[in-house]
Amino acid sequence: MWYEHTSVCVFCASGQHVDDSYHEAARELGRLLAEHGWVCVNGGGAMGLMRAVSDGAIGAGGRVLGVIPKFMVDNGWCYDRLEEVLITADMHERKQQMQDVADAIVALPGGCGTLEELLEVITWRQLGIITKPVVILNVGGYYDPLIAMLNRCVEQQFMKESHATLWSVAGTAREAVDIIASQLENGVPRADSKL
Repeated sequence: MWYEHTSVCVFCASGQHVDDSYHEAARELGRLLAEHGWVCVNGGGAMGLMRAVSDGAIGAGGRVLGVIPKFMVDNGWCYDRLEEVLITADMHERKQQMQDVADAIVALPGGCGTLEELLEVITWRQLGIITKPVVILNVGGYYDPLIAMLNRCVEQQFMKESHATLWSVAGTAREAVDIIASQLENGVPRADSKL
């Protein structure tokens, strides 16, 4: 079963009308996760980068666990290529389940949902709730404004200097996978979780 293997949760967009470079990065990430023997955990969607990362993993012989709320399944939004799907009651349970089964987390480019998921896991790391690698896959500089804002939080002392280690930034899918492999082996950087 999927939970017996290293699993990487991938937060990403379902939007379809984005630049091809984002789809390519998602497929590459899925392929590399499969090559490492890691299960790709994502939102189970049939569109956008969710579909692309699943296709990359499945095409390379990997496994994908889709975690998707029932209302999305009822609307026909679940990707029919996925052999393993966990259906949740709502969006909150979906996020919790995705994070619970994952050993590491990667955020591909995305919209409000992806941003919210990413910021929540960074907050959980800050509070010491989780101690998992969190990697921002900054395809084509997509996340530059968010990374600048996070750094500004540190500079303006809304976060401690050690909190800048709560996330890692990768420019490519391969770099993201290398960061995860290193942190799974050696541990994530320690940050002060005291308020």
